This record gives sequence, C-alpha cells and structure tokens, in this order.
Amino acid sequence: MPKELKHNRRTFLGTAVLSFVTAEIALMGTAHANFDKPKATELRFAPIHQIKAGLLDIGYYEAGPSDEPPVLLLHGFPYSIDSYIDVAPMLAARGCWVIIPYLRGHGSTRFLDSATPRSGQQAAIGADVIALMDALKLDRAVLAGYDWGGRAACVVAALWSERCTGLVSVNSYLIQDIAKAGLPLSPTIESGIWYQYYFQTERGRAGLIANRREIARSLWIRNSPNWRFDEAMLDRHASAFDNPDYVDVVIHSYRHRLGLAAGYPLYEELEQRLAAQPPITVPTITLDGDADGVVPATDGKSTAAKFTGERQHRVIPNVGHNLPQEDPTAFAAAVWELASKKH
Repeated sequence: MPKELKHNRRTFLGTAVLSFVTAEIALMGTAHANFDKPKATELRFAPIHQIKAGLLDIGYYEAGPSDEPPVLLLHGFPYSIDSYIDVAPMLAARGCWVIIPYLRGHGSTRFLDSATPRSGQQAAIGADVIALMDALKLDRAVLAGYDWGGRAACVVAALWSERCTGLVSVNSYLIQDIAKAGLPLSPTIESGIWYQYYFQTERGRAGLIANRREIARSLWIRNSPNWRFDEAMLDRHASAFDNPDYVDVVIHSYRHRLGLAAGYPLYEELEQRLAAQPPITVPTITLDGDADGVVPATDGKSTAAKFTGERQHRVIPNVGHNLPQEDPTAFAAAVWELASKKH
C-alpha cells in the first residue's frame, strides 16, 4: 500500500484497542504465542465502516495500525462479526491491522444493485473477499475464519494464493464438493445438519423469515454444547440477521451446496475450478474444537492431501463450532503465528 494511503487511513490503536484491552499483551518468543485470557465484554464493535467492493457495499470493523500485517477475520452462519469480539483486540495489540467484514446478507453489508442475484454459493463469498481486498488496496493478507467464513478463506487461498499470506481454517478444508453432495453422511452428522434440509423447502424459508433468532439459538446449542452464551450475546449476533438479503442469501447457499439450486452465471467459471477440489498451497493452520457438535474433531489426516504447503493441525479442547469466540486465545495465537512470519 502506498505510504500516503497508509497515513490517510483511520487507525484505531487509541480508541479501538483501549476500548477492549485492559492490559498490554507481552510478546513471546515462541512459535505458539501466549496471549492473555481476554475478559468478557459487553461492548459492540464500533464504528462500522462501509466500502463499495465489487457487487456490495460492505460493512466492516477495523482495528490496529494500517501499515502493519493485515488479517481478515471472516464469520460463519448463524453468527456475525461478534465472534471476534475478543480476538480482534488481541491481534490489534500485537500490531496487526485487523479487518472484520459482515458477509453478504449480514449486518450493514448491502448489494449495490437491487437486480443482483442474492447468491450464497461458495464462489460468491470467496469473490467478495477479493473485492474487499481490492477496495482496501490490500495486496495480501492472512485470512482466518470458520464455517462460511472459513470456506470463503479456503476459496481465496486455493484460487488466489498470491493474495493470501496464510490461512487459519476451522474444520480444515471447507471447499464444497458439490458433485458428491448426494452421498450420505453418518446419521449422527446428518441429524446435526437438519437445518440444511429444512432450508430446501418453502416451509424452511418461511421458518427462517419468522424465527431467524431462535434458529440460531437452536444451532448454537447443538454446535457448541460447552459454550455458555447469554441472551445479550445472542441478541448482538442476531441483529446482523435483520439484513434484508439475509434469508435469500442463506437459502440459496444451502440449496446450492446440496446441488438442489443452480449457481449464477457470474460465478460459473469459479465454481468449475472449485469442483476440481484445488489444493491449498499457502501456510495453513487448521483447527478443530473437540466439542464441535456439527463437525466432529479429527486428527487432520483425512484432509492432509488438500494442503500441499506447510500445514499444522490442532485440536482445541472443550470448544465447539464457534471457535474464535469460545477460545479466542487459541484462535488469535494461530493467526498471529502466520501474521508474524516473514513471507
């Protein structure tokens, strides 16, 4: 990024970091950086900025110095940027430029054109990340995420490896193999993804319109049986679901991934490339929560062939699917390990 752009951008080491961090985090000289355990906070991310990027006007939060290593933190479904409420200040205090966007259909992110199809397919959310990086004039960044956000990060790492200095992905390789979507999984896993089948029906669409907050609650309980969230936390996340495009994007995402809805022509070439299950070549840390109620933890061996560059796999104890919020220390340490490397 040109020097003048760096100096012209707002940075938040004063306001943002001091709003969240009560003590300086000491740098450690080990590969697995030690982070202080964050205190529970009732604060919301503020301010939220808007930037036109590709097909979207993307809402995002940023913290840390804009001339330091950039990291993009990408949230999942049914969650919001609040999954990173404790991760963000930890990384900003280390000196990272932290950027946390609302995915399409969430929060203050909006489509620029009312005629644009409200696609939720994997190519679309990956392309959104590249559009955001272009708009922010970011050549490269560490990408980190879980669920939808982890999938978007994997798509970028696989198709635009030159833009990704490192990848942190919860549940390993998340690029969908849609050609095999009809193959059954174990009954235990199938029962955990009931909502994916529900959303194939018009009853499911009507249910999501009427009960988006309560559907999130149900999934959170199943996804993270050890996570003791409260109503205020659920409310903070659920406010992001009031987006006018939320239902259309979510429904298309789950219908497309099961091969029951067509993709849109704009993303056809990208989807063809993703259908080949391209390997990820960038330095990667994959994480599993050993109490994940939807994607059981593994030793990483089943996806090892998908990572042809340097890859570490870690199982994080006592946490579920929303790993960044359930164990922000472990997640932030993985991101920092990649962000602090000299590439």
